[in-house]
Amino acid sequence: MNLWQEFRTPSTIAEAIEDLIGAPQPALPVAGGSDLLLDIRQGRHSPVHTLIDLKDIPELNVIEIRGAHLFIGASVSITQILSNALVNQHGKALVEACNLIAGPQVRNIATLGGNVAHALPAADGTIALVALNAQAEVANTDGLRRMGFMELFLGPGRSAIDKTCEIITGFYLPITNNNQASCFKRIMRPQGVALPILNCAVWVNRKGDNVVDTHISIGPGGPTPFRATQAEEVMRGHVMSDTLLAQALDQLLTQAKFRTSALRATSGYRKHIVQGLFKDTFITAWERTQQ
Repeated sequence: MNLWQEFRTPSTIAEAIEDLIGAPQPALPVAGGSDLLLDIRQGRHSPVHTLIDLKDIPELNVIEIRGAHLFIGASVSITQILSNALVNQHGKALVEACNLIAGPQVRNIATLGGNVAHALPAADGTIALVALNAQAEVANTDGLRRMGFMELFLGPGRSAIDKTCEIITGFYLPITNNNQASCFKRIMRPQGVALPILNCAVWVNRKGDNVVDTHISIGPGGPTPFRATQAEEVMRGHVMSDTLLAQALDQLLTQAKFRTSALRATSGYRKHIVQGLFKDTFITAWERTQQ
């Protein structure tokens, strides 16, 4: 069976948008295709006539500092992220998340944009980007615009991006300054390449023993990528301690909506294991602020 009828390879963002709108429909953008093509093959996605390949667009394949932000193009592969010095410096949680995505062969073709566009509430790259306070850059016929990262998600597998006329072009991460650091950890079944039972990412800014600011994300903590804003508020401006971590955990458990998955874990089990996962992830990020 043919997974598509026509394959186009635009060389600019403008050409990609034109193809997306004007090509025989249905048409969809694709970069690595590690999620989309499998979904089509296995019947989880409706047939596609035209695929618009984004891999040859230079602007979508760069990693560079732009002012006070690190820009990562949406077509950058997961493998490229792992080896890039700038991402290791300014987005350690993202590197750690990408290192756990599938296996080496998939990481060589899979892209960060695809990981986000699939809109899963526990996607490793997505959860890391939430904690890193990323912004998304999106293109349509009006040009480029930035949008808050959490605005991308409507529900499990449902993206706010209109795939008939828009593409994600990249992500902006605030650069990491002194006394700031991040960490990503996850719990999964021990058979090697597997989806997470639970994952967690933390970014923290400290001054002495005080938590100046923090971002905390958990997946899956709800129908969309979850940010523990109530736990963050409890911690800001307070001295780091076991008591503070316990107070933050109470707020996290109150706000998160853990669900039972027949294939992975019950809600009760996730509530139990998030306690150690959150503490371990936060303490690692906290200690890194002094490295």
